[in-house]
Amino acid sequence: MEFIRGIDMIKEDFALPERLVTARINTLFTRSAHRWYIKLRQAQRHQSWTLWKVQINKKWANDASRFKVETAFATA
Repeated sequence: MEFIRGIDMIKEDFALPERLVTARINTLFTRSAHRWYIKLRQAQRHQSWTLWKVQINKKWANDASRFKVETAFATA
């Protein structure tokens, strides 16, 4: 997904620590995506950015969902 690649590039370019990257996830999602994030975050506690990428792709790997997520990220 395009927004994941963007986050990866920013993380690498600025040598951002994992906790800073994963803390930002909470502000990226809205509505049902935010509810999904909160439930998963409460169940699994702190996870690495690598694990969040897997979860995001698992949840929104279809084309329609991918378009919605990327559009929302581009306007955030």
